[in-house]
Amino acid sequence: MANHVVDASFTKRLPKVELHAHLTGSISVLTLHEIWKTRKAADAAFSMQDPLVALPLDKVSYDIVSFFPLFDSYIYDLCSSLSAIRFATEQVLRDFQADGVRYLELRTTPRENTLQGVTKELYVSTVLDVIDSFSHQQTEMSTYLIISVDRRNILEQAMQAVDLAIQFQNRGVVGVDLCGNPAKGDVSIFREVFDKAKAAGLKITLHFAEIPESSTREELRTLLSYEPDRLGHVVNVPDDIRDEIVSRQKDIGLELCMSCNVHAKMIPGSFGDHHFGYYWKDTQCSISLCTDDVGIFQSSVSNEYLLAAKHFGLGRDDLAKLSRRAVDSIFGGEAEKDRMRKLLSAFEKKEL
Repeated sequence: MANHVVDASFTKRLPKVELHAHLTGSISVLTLHEIWKTRKAADAAFSMQDPLVALPLDKVSYDIVSFFPLFDSYIYDLCSSLSAIRFATEQVLRDFQADGVRYLELRTTPRENTLQGVTKELYVSTVLDVIDSFSHQQTEMSTYLIISVDRRNILEQAMQAVDLAIQFQNRGVVGVDLCGNPAKGDVSIFREVFDKAKAAGLKITLHFAEIPESSTREELRTLLSYEPDRLGHVVNVPDDIRDEIVSRQKDIGLELCMSCNVHAKMIPGSFGDHHFGYYWKDTQCSISLCTDDVGIFQSSVSNEYLLAAKHFGLGRDDLAKLSRRAVDSIFGGEAEKDRMRKLLSAFEKKEL
């Protein structure tokens, strides 16, 4: 093409994968507002603050202390009914598809609400029902589900999450995640949890070194001993741990979330200081640029690619290569990898 500029239109057209997207954090503020309006219309005494006020569209910076209460005491409470879960999940899928995502792995922690009659099993089943329905409506984007273990869980709760992942494995659950407030919990109790998941054929992804408190060598080596297939964030990583990750780059993919890390002040400096630059330039690691919580940080996958181009000097061919590198560590199997590579080959032939 005569015009080889990298712009928002190009990054949106580029076929992309999204491997680190929390379902609840991916709900847009406007979608949350619609759910709020429905609840307010049904109950005049409903007192939750309007999401347009609680999560203003012009705010994208949240420190790590204030970030987690948004989920625990606001978004979860607002989206507590099955109807809200269905509506929110479908809108999240539509938003990712519209952004040019062609392979999506959503992750979610099983939730229950006794007042609404929602069990953890029903919650997961409902999310999968929406994914199934959406997949039948279109053929552009494949979607799979990852079940999250909260690092604050006791062993019994974590095992329940893995059992649900195994139960719904034949419906598109492809992996188990470890997530939650990185300042809480003891990750060393989860060895048998991830052993059970791997024995069942599920893949493992772990939130890794998000904050200094969760980045001791003891914790990081414990997490690596669980033989994860991917790691998320990898922010506060000592050199020797980083070298071990790179030495295992054929076995461990990296989920990097630039906007989240910058706006949540998880890294010193700004985008140009992000560790994406090192893993992109100096390693052959499978890297996937991800949103983490696009509803909170308001940066789509295509915008993450645009940020990479702007701050690290990537051209169109580089971004296509970056998308290919992400494909290597998807959990959906070889057929999905082949599908994505064919989409990228067709795109490259047309656009590069």
